[in-house]
Amino acid sequence: FGDVVYSGAVVKRGEVDALVYAIGKNTYFGKTAQLVEDAHTTSHFQKAVLKIGNYLILLAAVLVTIILTIAYFRGDPMLETIEFALVLTVAAVPVAMPTVLSVTMAVGARLLAKKEAIVSRLVAIEELAGMDILCSDKTGTLTQNKLTLGDPYVLEGVNTSEVILAAALASRAEDNDTIDTAVLGALKEKLPDCEVPRFEPFDPVRKRTEAEVRFKDGSVQKFTKGAPQVILSLIPNVPDLERKVNQAVQNFAARGFRSLAVAKSNDQGGWTFLGVLPLFDPPREDSKATIETAHELGVEVKMVTGDQVAIGKEIAQQVGLGQNILNASEFGEIKAEELDHLGETIEQADGFAQVFPEHKYHIVEALQTRGHIVGMTGDGVNDAPALKEADAGIAVSGATDAARASADIVLLAPGLSVIIDAIKESRKIFQRMNSYAIYRIAETIRVLLFMTFSIIVFNFYPVTAIMIVLLALLNDGAILTIAYDRVHFSNEPESWNMHRVLGISTILGITGVVASFGLFYLGERIWHLDRATIQSLMYLKLSVAGHLTIFVTRTRKAFWSIRPAKSLFLAVLGTQVIATLIAAYGVFMSPIGWHWALVVWAYSFSWFIINDVIKLISYRFLLKDPN
Repeated sequence: FGDVVYSGAVVKRGEVDALVYAIGKNTYFGKTAQLVEDAHTTSHFQKAVLKIGNYLILLAAVLVTIILTIAYFRGDPMLETIEFALVLTVAAVPVAMPTVLSVTMAVGARLLAKKEAIVSRLVAIEELAGMDILCSDKTGTLTQNKLTLGDPYVLEGVNTSEVILAAALASRAEDNDTIDTAVLGALKEKLPDCEVPRFEPFDPVRKRTEAEVRFKDGSVQKFTKGAPQVILSLIPNVPDLERKVNQAVQNFAARGFRSLAVAKSNDQGGWTFLGVLPLFDPPREDSKATIETAHELGVEVKMVTGDQVAIGKEIAQQVGLGQNILNASEFGEIKAEELDHLGETIEQADGFAQVFPEHKYHIVEALQTRGHIVGMTGDGVNDAPALKEADAGIAVSGATDAARASADIVLLAPGLSVIIDAIKESRKIFQRMNSYAIYRIAETIRVLLFMTFSIIVFNFYPVTAIMIVLLALLNDGAILTIAYDRVHFSNEPESWNMHRVLGISTILGITGVVASFGLFYLGERIWHLDRATIQSLMYLKLSVAGHLTIFVTRTRKAFWSIRPAKSLFLAVLGTQVIATLIAAYGVFMSPIGWHWALVVWAYSFSWFIINDVIKLISYRFLLKDPN
């Protein structure tokens, strides 16, 4: 094979076997590689935007239908009514919502990049904010990926240097493989003068390397190193040897050592077992503290490793994880109908050992069936299916091109601490999106209901079509700066609670309708203003009060609890100065002068305080929000 392309990434020739293996095993539960490629085409973010859009469009359709029906029976000019209804419908549809939310995520992605986490799929930011389970690779993520050799187990008649030399001949320095580097680093003598006409690198299928070596005297010999059970399978009918080797491997595993078996070819063309090299990969210094931080953030970390259960338990103990480490090889070929039962077992586990690529994919899918938002780390081409299936696929530092192409987030620094930083930042981004969604829905409800009831009850259009256009342009233009707002990240995974979002929005929207009718009453019955002036008053009130609402929705606590970003404050101030000038001097409307403009500002600010109190009451009591 030459180089091939998988998921948009070039896969080197040495990775082709692993790629074929990963794609072949991806028929697990009847799914093909193509189905995995298409997994999760609709994110939680996209579903939330669709729900919000459907809610507002349905509300607008109902209210416009009522307006047209009332106008018809009243005998109002239908052409004018239809024109106004169309403008109202366009204003009700949250056209700018996807743009604002996408810009918010794009700005957040830039911030994540500064923390050495590159986002390849914007909606993954929202998935990362809601992630409650992280399946983390052991090697290189929880551990340092800096292997050192311990005292090996050797067979009778074989010395330690002979085992290390044979392992070194089955290694290749230019591959920069951590195991090869450790073996070559432990070699106390120079390699003999020789040529290697054939070298087979390690892959997940064979689980061993093999080198054909031609020495200077013309003799040719083969050397291999790899998983003990694989190397033992090369040597038939040796039950006593198998028992001794397995015991040695268990002893190493109990101390946290990985085992690497070594063999060489004999005169009969078969293989001779030489010994077992213990490899120790110490935990990263920050792993334990980072896992504790993850737990504080409501994220459960589950270790995933290809090593033995005993090794997994030892490392889990050192980094502060539980001891319920499952042997993934016992999963077997689980059928789809058994997925939920197995999901409960997987959900309760602290980690998984002896994991193959299809096991990773299976673990992700089983946890998802239990309602979890799952993150999965990986670095190899064989991890691509699991990374693609996960809600937040994370390619760790040094990952292959195929793994990076399948992942949603690519880390440039090793360890879990980068992921924790990314989780915190993503939750801040989610807070900004959530604040905007509540603001946008509340404002749409406010305008729709106020205008509908004004037409139905008073047969009066409180604002003109051009005023609606101005409201949309000024409000949505400035609100883009919410992407830079100051927020505090939550200590719990975030999710789109549509009951809360729509509930708070509706309450604030109805409160705004009451405030608007209050100003309408004052203008017509107390101040005795003409209808054209009242329209200008209402325009300025809807604009000023509307933008003040963002300072209500941006926090679940009192509006002063978190100081807004300077860019957001200045943008809102700038647009409202423009709106005030338009109303005061009568651009596209009847002028109201500075006296009435200041009255509107004072009235709007008073209701801003009232809205904030109502918001606090709603979160605390009506919607049973614990925060």
